[in-house]
Amino acid sequence: MASRTEPTPGRPRAHSAPRAPGSPARRSTGRALCALALAAAAALLPVPDSRAAPAPPGTGACDGPVRPASQMAIEPCDSPDRIIDKAAHIVPTKGQLAWQGREVTAFTHFGMNTFTDREWGSGAEDEKLFRPGRLDVDQWMRAYKAAGAEQVMLTAKHHDGFVLYPSRYTPHSVAKSPGSPDVVGAYVKAARKAGLKVGIYLSPSDGAELPHAWHARWVEEIRKKQAEGKPLSLPERVALEDGDQAPRGLGRFGNGSEVTERTIPTLVPGDDRAAAVRSGELPTFTVRADDYDAYYLNQVYELFTRYGPLDELWLDGANPWTDSGITQKYNVVQWFRMIHQLSPDTVVFAGPQGARWVGNEKGVARETEWSVTPSSADPWTVMAGGLPNDSTDADIGSRDKLLAPTAKYLQWYPAEADVSLRPGWFHHPQERPKTPGALLDLYEKSVGRNASLLLNVPPARDGRIAAEDVASLTAFGTAVRETYGADLSAGAPGPRTFDRVGLAEDIRHGQRVERFTVQARTGGTWTKIAEGTTIGHRRILALPAPVTADAVRVVVQQARGRTYLKPVTLHRSRPPA
Repeated sequence: MASRTEPTPGRPRAHSAPRAPGSPARRSTGRALCALALAAAAALLPVPDSRAAPAPPGTGACDGPVRPASQMAIEPCDSPDRIIDKAAHIVPTKGQLAWQGREVTAFTHFGMNTFTDREWGSGAEDEKLFRPGRLDVDQWMRAYKAAGAEQVMLTAKHHDGFVLYPSRYTPHSVAKSPGSPDVVGAYVKAARKAGLKVGIYLSPSDGAELPHAWHARWVEEIRKKQAEGKPLSLPERVALEDGDQAPRGLGRFGNGSEVTERTIPTLVPGDDRAAAVRSGELPTFTVRADDYDAYYLNQVYELFTRYGPLDELWLDGANPWTDSGITQKYNVVQWFRMIHQLSPDTVVFAGPQGARWVGNEKGVARETEWSVTPSSADPWTVMAGGLPNDSTDADIGSRDKLLAPTAKYLQWYPAEADVSLRPGWFHHPQERPKTPGALLDLYEKSVGRNASLLLNVPPARDGRIAAEDVASLTAFGTAVRETYGADLSAGAPGPRTFDRVGLAEDIRHGQRVERFTVQARTGGTWTKIAEGTTIGHRRILALPAPVTADAVRVVVQQARGRTYLKPVTLHRSRPPA
């Protein structure tokens, strides 16, 4: 099938839909009719530079040409039309473009909670509790690849603060566990051997680093609350279970320590990196940080320089202790700057030029999912991209949102839809995995709605992924390959029977389609078979019943500029065995 885009701004067209009402910037920027013949291919254009070029001499900030960039400021003098034009020219960075091509990432929640049968730990657990009999990380990778994953991501440190590699900066790590297993090292090695990209989750909040005096007072308050018959939160319950033990770290989280000038990496006695740092082989960073920020930056540095390159770094915004009165103010400007200098192409979840939370933990993206979003602040100065309500709003990228007074920046900020194979994020023996059919439905509602699917598959205490989990993942991956691995429109011309339609924009030019219909030709008559709003990297349209047609076309009814559509693909669903 060939895809041909015919932008016709301002030009009337027969059988066109009514123009959308609203402000001048809301008008349709050309109606594009993409006639899609069943057997040709479309050529792709060069990738534009993601950095905005300066305006030519003599032009003002609001009347010069708009150049493609991954982020742009909204100027006070920008008209509504110009803001929408800027949104049309927001494009992914090199790292983001590669990340969106990796449509499924396997998430690995494994750590202290695996062995205490908890979801959130306290940070006071004895390191010796972490004792996997073996670590069959190669089996993990086989299971992930069977599910179709192209990237994997490990929880190197969850909220309890237990670290899955021998860090120089905390006593609460695998270094004190039986056998001192470097789980991160084994994981990264196995992933690369399997041809998988690698991400790391490093929780900013850290229960092991809660100040000891504060923690002791808090536990007494929880005991009093329990005696009064008041309900306890999950963090309170686990703290009470471990109440006679102090947090295992050094008390740095939210301790009110002074912000001073520090060097990252902060060398420790006998540090084996000293010579490389002195020679300049390893970079150094001068920062202004309190105790916890310095600790976190040192861990980030360890991970990138010891296990890199890393393709994604996941910054979870959860803090289990906020409601209990303690928190830590992160200097994310320094975090983002150092990460970018260490690894410019790493996609940082909740960071600038990164990826965002889809807004739920069900693995389901919006029917209208924009990779171009506004920000209320410079994205390099805030976590979660300056989006309101932690990305949970039903609408985060429409024209109304782009033109709102709170919008100060525009950014390429694609969605990541996280969900667990089991009810919990960590493995619990009594739980069961989702069925292959449920996983296939999630795939079509995440990947098929312009998001990346982040599917958590937690290993058990024996260091392996359970057999029933492997069976579900394998059947799911097989169904995806059998349904979407071949395009029925390829080959000799003629009628095709299909019940899935695949659409995609060439996002190297941005995301621009706002409303479209899909039509099929049967017996010389064109009939609408599907419609939608956004397309983006990928859109899968599930039809209510199979359709037989000799041609398919897409009518773009509203867009933010000239559209760049990839060829339509046709598929017949294959339910999992």
